[in-house]
Order: sequence, then C-alpha cells, then structure tokens
Amino acid sequence: MDDLTSAHERIHVMIHATALVQSALSGARCSVGPFALVEANVVIGEDVEVGAGVYLWRGMVIEDGAQIAARVCFARGEADKPCGTRLRAGVQIGENATIAAGVVLGAGCRIAAGSVVTRDVPPNAIVSGNPAHISGYVNTPHLDLPGQGARGSALAGQDELPALNVAAARLHRLPKIVDLRGALSFGETGAHLPFTPERVFLVYDVPSKEVRGEHAHKACHQFLVCVKGSVGIVLDDGDRRDEIMLDSARVGLHIPPMVWGIQYQFSSDAVLLVLASDRYSAEDYIRNYDEFLAAVKAPGGAHG
Repeated sequence: MDDLTSAHERIHVMIHATALVQSALSGARCSVGPFALVEANVVIGEDVEVGAGVYLWRGMVIEDGAQIAARVCFARGEADKPCGTRLRAGVQIGENATIAAGVVLGAGCRIAAGSVVTRDVPPNAIVSGNPAHISGYVNTPHLDLPGQGARGSALAGQDELPALNVAAARLHRLPKIVDLRGALSFGETGAHLPFTPERVFLVYDVPSKEVRGEHAHKACHQFLVCVKGSVGIVLDDGDRRDEIMLDSARVGLHIPPMVWGIQYQFSSDAVLLVLASDRYSAEDYIRNYDEFLAAVKAPGGAHG
C-alpha cells in the first residue's frame, strides 16, 4: 500500500481516507471522495473527479476530465462479467443520477442531477428526467429567427434570415402565395433550392423525446422544410454549432456534406420534408461522431 500511495502522490491523486480503491489510478490529478469504491480493473483518465459514495465497478472506463458528483449510482450488471459502462472525455454527471449498466455517455455530455439514464447518450447532449431524455446540447447557441418570438411561426415574415455559425449551412426563404383557396409555398432549383433533388422523404409521428439524424453525409446535400408543426435542428461542423427551430413551410435549411445534423424536440404534429441531392447510399453516411471529427480535422477536411 505504501508503494501505491507514493505513486498516487507523485501523479497528484487525492483519495479520501474512507474510500476503497482496488485499482492503480494511472490518471494524473484525479480525486476520489469519501466512501467511494473503485474496483479492480477500472480505467481512469486524467483530471477525473469521483464524488462521495460513488461505486465504480470493474471493467468501467472513465476518460479524461469526467466529473461524477456525489451519490451517482452506476448499475453493476451481471456480477460475473465486467461492467461495460464508459464515460467519454468531459462527461459531467449531477448528484444522485442513476446510470444503467453498459451505457456509453458521449464526450462532453451533461447528465442532470437525479436523472435515470437507461441508454447511450450522444456527445454534447444535455439529458434530464426519468427516464432521461435530451433537453439541449452543450455550447450550442439557439438561433432566434426574425419574428419567431415564443416558438411562433412568424418565419413567414419578410425579415432577412440570419447567417449561421456553421457557415457552410444556410437558411433559405421560400415564396408564399395566398388566396381564397388557401396558401401555397414552393421552391425551384437555382432560385430557391441549391441543388437538384434526387430523393425526397418525410419524417413524422416522431415521439417528442426521440432524436433523429445524428449523422453527417460525405457527399449528399439535404434541404429541410418543416411543413407542419415544429422541430429543433442542431448543426455541428466540428468547430461551431447552431440550434434552429424550424416551424414554417416558408423556410428551408440547406445542410451540405460534412455537417453533423440532429433533429429533436418534434412537436406532436410535426412533418419534416427532406430533399436530398443523391439517392440513398449507406456508404455516404458517417454515423459515429468521433469518425466525423477525425474526418473534418484530417488534412484536406473542413478544418484540416
């Protein structure tokens, strides 16, 4: 124990006297609070904080910068098998949250105090509730569109649409014709649509707590119009992010290749129209966020 303690001191690890640590903590600048348990074969990165009363089971992986508040409960799973729970870099978990066994918490995500997490959480997501659902995204400014107010559909106004932080993406206004028979909005290639569509699909009847998208395309462009109801869109180019509420058939959102897109917060009546520049190809999708970041930061990528 003296050798282990001196090793911990050399890398600035702080372990409370009432904690039980069965693993050698290899990460520098870690702290383990009172009455915590770290079983053997737990991997802990640098700058990790483990709060009071937290049990880390064998097989868990806690990456750099993770912060676990007091009394967070990690389910152990089957006693004779390693726990597959993994906290990616920069995860923050609030007090008294419960995390199911085998769950992967994506890099930078935030788990609100008291939440019950039963499935994987995407990178940068903010989740809360029981069962936990996504309520927002970290460091993602919400873009207030002209006249939108409290999620109204005043996008139909004539104000100029703002530029996005994700500069490759763009909002487009679509014309509207109104007469006694009703209203009609349309788009023409070149005048309103930035590409000639090869495919069209509709997304609807999505439960409000579900999340769709969570991918980027290598070559395909997409043009999104919420023709009914409302839906929240998150854009991420690997450097900057945007969040926009689409709630008018008069506004389209162009998402070019190599932009990570997420759709969530669907209203109960939401109907999302998507025009795509190419026919469906599974090979065109990037569904893993780490792979997406590597691609955009590689030489020749958007930020390479």
